[in-house]
Amino acid sequence: MNENDYKPVAVTSVKTLDDYKIELTFDDGCTKIVDLKPLLNKSITEPLKKPDYFSQVKIDNFGGIYWPNTYDICPDFLRYYI
Repeated sequence: MNENDYKPVAVTSVKTLDDYKIELTFDDGCTKIVDLKPLLNKSITEPLKKPDYFSQVKIDNFGGIYWPNTYDICPDFLRYYI
């Protein structure tokens, strides 16, 4: 991707899947499955390892995703980098 390909995006839909994966739909029409397991190695993400907690993901006002412990992920990172 080069700078001419970059367009800010927002998540419009999030669905949790098995094994710490989520299905995301973005406002540009892209849908993708993202594996979040590699991000679950920090103390702030420890609660996300519990399936009931992981399923509490929501979309924030800026089009990113977050959990009740305030851990959040930028929509551009989700769309373009993982």
